Amino acid sequence: MAYQTAITSQGTADHVYFEFDLADGADKDQVGAKLALVADTPFVMGVGIVIGIRPSLWEEIAPDPQFVPVGVHDFAEPLRGAGDYAMPATQHDVWVWIAGPDRSRVYDASESMLRTFEGLLVTATETAGWVYESNRDLTGFEDGTENPGALAAPSLVAVPDGQPGAGSSVLLYQLWEHKREWEKLHTQAQERVIGRTKTDSVELEGAEARESSHAQRTVVEVDGEEQHIYRHNTAYGGHRSRGTVFVGFSFDQWRTEEMLRRMAGADGGPRDALTYFADAVTGGWYTCPSVEAFLAMAPDDED
Repeated sequence: MAYQTAITSQGTADHVYFEFDLADGADKDQVGAKLALVADTPFVMGVGIVIGIRPSLWEEIAPDPQFVPVGVHDFAEPLRGAGDYAMPATQHDVWVWIAGPDRSRVYDASESMLRTFEGLLVTATETAGWVYESNRDLTGFEDGTENPGALAAPSLVAVPDGQPGAGSSVLLYQLWEHKREWEKLHTQAQERVIGRTKTDSVELEGAEARESSHAQRTVVEVDGEEQHIYRHNTAYGGHRSRGTVFVGFSFDQWRTEEMLRRMAGADGGPRDALTYFADAVTGGWYTCPSVEAFLAMAPDDED
């Protein structure tokens, strides 16, 4: 089974993320057919699209149970952590990410998609993403440093063949709004929060390392082996309000959810120091079906 290859594509400068809810009275089979149509749209060169579906909705509309990964749930309630800290649940029905080399082509692809969904899906959120300093987020630090290379990436993002939901991916989508207080910290203090050096992204060790650092709290291990996810984050917003679009893919949900629990301090450990300088303002889980699943939902060719 093949995964949606735009998940691991690199080098696109312009991005837009949509979340949709089902329109009142929408026929779910028709929704599936239209999603397949968009997934198969021959957009102009350089534009990619990834589609995610609310896990419980995907269980309903999947053309065959073999296309549904096991144990993937909605972001149905806030994730509560240490003290009164919580990450919000803002689950919607469908998520679409369109990426391309420039705003014009991404805009045209978005317009085409919206026309296809008319009457079936209602736009709930729309967020434009952009690339800051090639591979950094708005904290000024490198982002996605643990992503594997192109050859290893597919095995990280796609459910393995032979398992239910083979070729599908599990997505966590969040917006993190950055606080101005971050900019008041001197570089050394910022490095202690992140757990890495700012210029060359070397992990801090010894007395400089903090258990509460972002680098430490986002590490999930099983039998001493780190469990990675594939991040494809971008920046969003402007000078009044801005932050990070977190886009994290994996072949299972557990590892990403455990990372969130560790960040929130829900595991009994300290809360991630970075959460004092950035607020999660949205949160949704999505199943990104395999190519074969979309082909099975595609309307018959009238020709």
